[in-house]
Amino acid sequence: MPHDYLAGYRADLARHGLTWGEPPLAYVRVMSPSRFIDDGTFHAAALERARAQAPDASEAELEILLRELNFDEVLLEVIGDDPPDGLAILRLTPAGDVLLGRTRAVLDRPLPLTLLIDNRRGPATLSIGGRSVKVEAGGVRVVELDTAAEVTGVDLTGLTRAARPARLRLRAGMPCRWSVWTADGQGWYPRDAPARCDYHGTPFFHGDDLVLDVPAEPLTVRVTRGMEYDMAETALTPSGDTLVQLTPGRRYDAAAHGWYGGDLHVHLNFTGDLVATPDMAAAMQLGEDLHVLNLVAANVSGERIMDREALEAWAGRDLPWSDATHVARMGVEYRDDLLGHIIGFGPAAPPTRYHAGFLGAPDWPPVTRACRELRELGAVVTYAHAFHAPVHGAADVIGSGRPQCTARMAVVDAALGLADGLEVLHFSSAAGSSAVYRRLVGAGNRLAALAGTDTMVSFTRQRMEMVSSPIGFERTYARVTGPLTAAPFAEAVRAGRTFATTGPFVELTVDGAGPGETVSCSHGTVLRVEVRVTGVEAERVTVLAGDTAVAMRGGVGEVSATESTYVVAVVEGGPHPRSLFTNVFAHTSAIYVEVDRRPVARRADVEFCLDWLARLAALIEDKARLPEAGQLTDYLDLIAEARAVYRERLTW
Repeated sequence: MPHDYLAGYRADLARHGLTWGEPPLAYVRVMSPSRFIDDGTFHAAALERARAQAPDASEAELEILLRELNFDEVLLEVIGDDPPDGLAILRLTPAGDVLLGRTRAVLDRPLPLTLLIDNRRGPATLSIGGRSVKVEAGGVRVVELDTAAEVTGVDLTGLTRAARPARLRLRAGMPCRWSVWTADGQGWYPRDAPARCDYHGTPFFHGDDLVLDVPAEPLTVRVTRGMEYDMAETALTPSGDTLVQLTPGRRYDAAAHGWYGGDLHVHLNFTGDLVATPDMAAAMQLGEDLHVLNLVAANVSGERIMDREALEAWAGRDLPWSDATHVARMGVEYRDDLLGHIIGFGPAAPPTRYHAGFLGAPDWPPVTRACRELRELGAVVTYAHAFHAPVHGAADVIGSGRPQCTARMAVVDAALGLADGLEVLHFSSAAGSSAVYRRLVGAGNRLAALAGTDTMVSFTRQRMEMVSSPIGFERTYARVTGPLTAAPFAEAVRAGRTFATTGPFVELTVDGAGPGETVSCSHGTVLRVEVRVTGVEAERVTVLAGDTAVAMRGGVGEVSATESTYVVAVVEGGPHPRSLFTNVFAHTSAIYVEVDRRPVARRADVEFCLDWLARLAALIEDKARLPEAGQLTDYLDLIAEARAVYRERLTW
């Protein structure tokens, strides 16, 4: 796998920080503060600040004000006087300087530190680690350094304490995910391991037979291996060299039953605080026992395509660490922030285009063309991070009309047979995304319910969209025929033999048929429905036949076939240590019930899609950048083609 291109990324990281010099769209600018505060809280504070400047501003005017905000000032406002680990506030006042921050233990090397300078006096120039840093009067500025750096007139020693060293050796007998922390929550890592934390702030690293230096103080060691394994944990106070042998127990063995879990949406590099290497992705995949990994090449906010060189070298082939139970491939994320992002798994070659609508470029060609091209290249084509909020009607699909990276064009591409699935599980609204999935399949589209984490290996700490969490914390399980390779896994996804999950293992049948399969029967036939869920974190299991909940007792129920419909299982639960998502969730793909040979086309769902199409056309006419003659016509022709498909289904 080529590594030469990574040198350019390292140079950009050194020059520009974790944005790598990408154009400053909002989600690029928020990357730095989102290390310390979740992006929802940050965005709410930023919006409040913008509204305070112009209470009567329109939404478009608010967008301009948000772009002009100093995000360092917003971070300072949200953090207050209690900065989290890794962040310190240096307040410059006429009465003297004040340093606010938590004390962390150090052994033989300094720790990274982000300094948030709050200048409440006149213009100031500081010497920080040999650099001259200017802060205007009343200004706020973030500076990256480490705890050993010298800051003119400021004593940083209160941010660290010397700890007596000890050494741990960790063994599980197989690659695993490890977490080690002291009583104050500070994480500890092997010397060469990135200091990663998941969305919830838990430190982690991967491997087996690992050595790390730790303080000789009470600490906790935890080990797990992805969602098919339990957690094993021990508390100890190490002294000298201490061996910890800890092996997580198995919760279930999906592969033994023909089911293989994949994460179809992972970025190796997408800017960040480190440059990720293929070895890092390999360690994660094996340590999470993730059967299938799709590393996608994609742009961020400009023209550059991250990891394009890796895709060009490895398209259509397994990555070098693949084995009989672990398959890794390079794939694609095509991105149009206004109309949707799509994922390509298993393309035989790179596509000709990767994005539309960035840097003032037209929102053209339509996402549909990218779907067609990826299909022609042999890829599975799926819509990414479908929706970010609950969806009750078609108006919610369009929302405010702002670019939101949501699956607005999915209604077209599903009707035209160009989309294989939809991410119902991602970093945002599982409820909204799964509701739209059910509308689409109820309207006669055959789609797989999928999961994609959108994890970015190049981030070690990030509260934005869960990107620093371990890969595979949500998975698409697909029922594969024969040995695991990329081709049968792709075939299973195309056929809809899948479920998406944060951990629970879900088995659903209707008269013996599973997800993606069709039950043909006559009117009035009583069908037996069975569901079984493995996972104590599952609190509620709902089986839906269309929009009707099936009465279940002991995992068994019945459906009277009075109309063609679909059947799915939805599993829900609250926050749980086994779920690295905000809560517990799983959703099967549809089982299709065709009554008297009529395909599924529920009137309410078809009408939902027709309403969606009308609103989509209005959105494109109003918001899309389409400067050339014929570009709008391209979209309207596709919408008309999809509309004809749905209208025909009303006659079924």
